[in-house]
Amino acid sequence: MGVLQENKVSSDAKKSVHDRLLDAAEELFCEHGFYDTSVRKIAARANCNIASVNYYFGSKEKLYIEVWRHHLQITRERIVTAVEKVMFENVKETYLEDLLMSFTTAFIEPIKDKKKAYQLIKLMDREMVEQNLPKNMFLEEMIMPTFNAMQNALMKIYPGLDKSKIHLFLFSIIGQLVHLIRVQALFGQSYPLQFPGFDLNEAVNHIVKFSAAGILAYMGETVE
Repeated sequence: MGVLQENKVSSDAKKSVHDRLLDAAEELFCEHGFYDTSVRKIAARANCNIASVNYYFGSKEKLYIEVWRHHLQITRERIVTAVEKVMFENVKETYLEDLLMSFTTAFIEPIKDKKKAYQLIKLMDREMVEQNLPKNMFLEEMIMPTFNAMQNALMKIYPGLDKSKIHLFLFSIIGQLVHLIRVQALFGQSYPLQFPGFDLNEAVNHIVKFSAAGILAYMGETVE
């Protein structure tokens, strides 16, 4: 057994059965999809008995949901915390770009981990095709909490902002970020993207400035 493999076994052994099952399930769901991943395969990958799946999660379906819930919770808390932090630190004056940069940085944080980034993209692709999650899970556990945090922040900065348009601003920003993430996936598992003239930080800065300028222009304000 090689050194790297020994380290992985040692690291996995320190994790609880619950966490090993989550990790194993995510890997297999990404590799084979929900329907071609059996409870037996998950248990074998997690190095535990089959009964552990039912004991900790109740079923393969509930384990799949928990894999997603784990990611949604981490992402939601990271974004909401980032938004609240920038508003607290700049209580007297918060610039629009500061807020958008905080939101954007938190949103793309997962793609800094090459393996996790690839798994999340594959998991998302498979879910879009197979659709095994509860219908409103994304809306209730991810979209609404983060949108509410950003809406409150934007309304605090610009009290006269048309509240009904804020979700359109956010969809525009998120669309740019999702495209950025998917373009990287298109070029394989090499992160950051090995593409002439491309720099991840520069791309993020561009999205922030472009979006801020668009919001200000929409509001009829002058961009300095």
